[in-house]
Amino acid sequence: MQIRFVPAADASRPRLVARFVEQDKLPADLDRTATEGARANRFSGKSGQVFETFAESSGRVERIALVGIGAESGDDRPAALERAGATLGAKYMTSGESALALDAAGLSADDLAAVLTGLTLRTWRYDVHRTRLKDEQKVSLDEVVVLGASDGAEAAWQRQGALVEGVKFTRELVAEPANIIYPESFVARCQERFAGTGAELTVLDDKQMEALGMGALLGVAQGSRKPARLLAIRWNGGGSAAPTVFVGKGVTFDTGGISIKPAAGMEDMKWDMGGAGAVAGAMLAIATRKAAANVIGVCGLVENMPDGNAQRPGDVVTTMSGQTVEVINTDAEGRLVLCDAMTWAQREFKPARLIDLATLTGAMIISLGHEHGGVFSNDDALAEQLLAAGRASGDKLWRFPLAPAYDKLIDSEIADIKNVGPRYAGSITAAQYLQRFVDEGTPWAHLDIAGMVWADKPGATWGKGATGFGVRLIDRFVRDQLEA
Repeated sequence: MQIRFVPAADASRPRLVARFVEQDKLPADLDRTATEGARANRFSGKSGQVFETFAESSGRVERIALVGIGAESGDDRPAALERAGATLGAKYMTSGESALALDAAGLSADDLAAVLTGLTLRTWRYDVHRTRLKDEQKVSLDEVVVLGASDGAEAAWQRQGALVEGVKFTRELVAEPANIIYPESFVARCQERFAGTGAELTVLDDKQMEALGMGALLGVAQGSRKPARLLAIRWNGGGSAAPTVFVGKGVTFDTGGISIKPAAGMEDMKWDMGGAGAVAGAMLAIATRKAAANVIGVCGLVENMPDGNAQRPGDVVTTMSGQTVEVINTDAEGRLVLCDAMTWAQREFKPARLIDLATLTGAMIISLGHEHGGVFSNDDALAEQLLAAGRASGDKLWRFPLAPAYDKLIDSEIADIKNVGPRYAGSITAAQYLQRFVDEGTPWAHLDIAGMVWADKPGATWGKGATGFGVRLIDRFVRDQLEA
């Protein structure tokens, strides 16, 4: 979507013109036909309402859309404006109109940035592999011309636009099938997208990881012909401060391994790299907007397959930390990937805080559905900061407990730890497992986002499919805690 700012309307403006209306405040300059039509259709400017009409102006017919933004104020206003922009985008993305004029009268710079955020995110759709779409099914809207924006609006959108690009990149990675995105191609796509941003990328191959003793991560990968990779994306915009490190689970396809999943729905497991996708997208946003913070994203990338070389239930692997793990279930592979990636990140970067994101457990979906991601933490202040970032960004989180009583559930009789506990408290025991790989004194949080990276129906600012969850959360956390 191209966004273009012009100071005022002229004869070349698009024929589709959108105006934003606060609740019960129809514009006074609307002609009588439009005003009466809006009232007859019970359009009052409530959030999510759209009224369309036609009017003649300067010898041509214009298509006019009135979009309600509701009466929200304060902290609720940005979300309402995003919803309004998203509603507008959803209505006209396949309308046949290629351009839309957005009347910015009455919108502050931040208001306009919120509207454009909702509009551009909701009109994103990944049609790369679709070759037989009818014309009326294709996305036609590809330009927004902003008319009469207030001072500072372009700069505000430039900052917010970087975030939008990060979300879109994450959606792209998550949406791609596993024959297109696998560990090596994930890295290659990141190398392409980060070129020129100033971010530094480091890649470890399977031989290097073997030399470092990453037996848990490599144990997951050994059943696949696709070699594993560890990717680190470093943005050094905060001087000498110790970095904050985000670690993402990047299982580019998860069959479950020898503990194979049921066939029905297994195609969904292309999005089991949603944590790594979120980290990559957030790092793109952070690097693009030149954030004044030191942030590193680490992605542990593997494919979990069940060939003759795959690890077996009952195998014992040695992690980079030196701890041994009895692999009870090969479908509990994400924590095996994360534990080695987390150990490497702590030894390599000495982070001020460590936060991992993972589509880790089906139990999280049972607990929270598709409304919140779960957060576990050894640090109350960090947990609250992440919860606040979730509320502000819309990527909502809900906190779960950690306790020694749960820790006992993953003690092994043959190794230091086993990778699963009993059926109950599955998300908690997964977090307890990861906590054993956190260095003493390091503030850490684990975000289980299994229910959030993919949607079976459209949401406020996304269509069906990849949501980009986690990017806005990370970016908001960085803005509020590291750049404030």
